Amino acid sequence: MFDAKKLLDQFLGSQIPGLPGSVKDRAGQMSGYARSNPMKTSALAAAILGTKTGRKLAGNVATLGGVAAIAGLGYLAYKNYQSGSKPQALPQGLPQDTAALEPPADSPFHPQSPTLSNDFALTLLRAMIAAAKADGHIDAFERQNIMQKVHEVDLGAEAEAFLAKELADPIDLDALVAAGRSEEQRVEIYTASRLAIDPDTRAERGYLDLLAGRLKLPDALVDHIEATVSSAKVSL
Repeated sequence: MFDAKKLLDQFLGSQIPGLPGSVKDRAGQMSGYARSNPMKTSALAAAILGTKTGRKLAGNVATLGGVAAIAGLGYLAYKNYQSGSKPQALPQGLPQDTAALEPPADSPFHPQSPTLSNDFALTLLRAMIAAAKADGHIDAFERQNIMQKVHEVDLGAEAEAFLAKELADPIDLDALVAAGRSEEQRVEIYTASRLAIDPDTRAERGYLDLLAGRLKLPDALVDHIEATVSSAKVSL
């Protein structure tokens, strides 16, 4: 099985989707090919996730990258929700110190938690791809273009086969929901989905609302996730 956590780094780590600028040197975490061909890595994420929103991840979130970014944002939203505070996007974005996004070692949100296994990282990838497909723009022709970029990045046969299947198959909402075996995991599934898109179409907003409902996330918790993710993205 390929390393799903490293593939998540391809989406949220070394490159902002669709943009040429690197937000962090992920040396030692990416494949040598991806490190030496950052534009191709960026093009892969851009093709799958889309670039129409004109927004990027804030530096501290991008610094964490991958699973850690999803877990950290989910943890912060969940903590604020439990505290009873009002959901509100911070006007200056998230705190610059990444410590604010680092869950305690015993938290289910911690990136080294047994709940954040490679299998669950696959679920988060599926959640992001499903969200990207929600507005129907990834048709057969677009899938072919995406898979050409996937092949150029040389992720390996297993990763390529996984992406090809996820892009071609209908969205399996039942499987995504079933993979969330705890409230923390359900928070992360929604967080990953919301990170993948800025819901500026009815189809995307409708998909996220449906996902939140199927995950049985309280409205107030969803509002906290929305506010936290909004704070994690800055206008270009």
